[in-house]
Amino acid sequence: MLMEIERKFLIRELPESLLSHRTDTIKLDFPFHEIEQGYLCTKPVVRIRRQDDSYFLTYKSKGFMSREEYNLPLTKEAYEHLRTKTDGVYIKKTRYIIPADMGLQIELDIFHGAHKGLMLAEVEFPDEQTALNYQPPVWLGEEVTFSEKFHNSYLSQHPFISA
Repeated sequence: MLMEIERKFLIRELPESLLSHRTDTIKLDFPFHEIEQGYLCTKPVVRIRRQDDSYFLTYKSKGFMSREEYNLPLTKEAYEHLRTKTDGVYIKKTRYIIPADMGLQIELDIFHGAHKGLMLAEVEFPDEQTALNYQPPVWLGEEVTFSEKFHNSYLSQHPFISA
């Protein structure tokens, strides 16, 4: 069991300093993961995820900034079997890992497919006090930590429509 403590931000536009070059697709010069995930259940959250060549089954408790998270490894075969049992829209995204102040990391998710145009950033913290004291860089934009509509489980049931 892991206690996940994170704040989430909606990104409207990436700062020029992060972009390696402008094309039809965003490409950043940071380590990244290709992720796809589907949901077997959204209340409680039970999801399967492929991250690069690794596969996981995850349970998340209720909550917004702080909640319990259990990750169990899956084989590719188990993942493929469970994939046929998911509901809603499959989430596809590229997650960039960007170093931040205080030894933290910003996980910047650029969504694809049904959620194209959505960009969210998450910052995970070692404890709630650090999370509450964190001053995000201005490019992180509007905080959506306490908005259910920016949880991936919600997005799996409601494709993103850009404003």
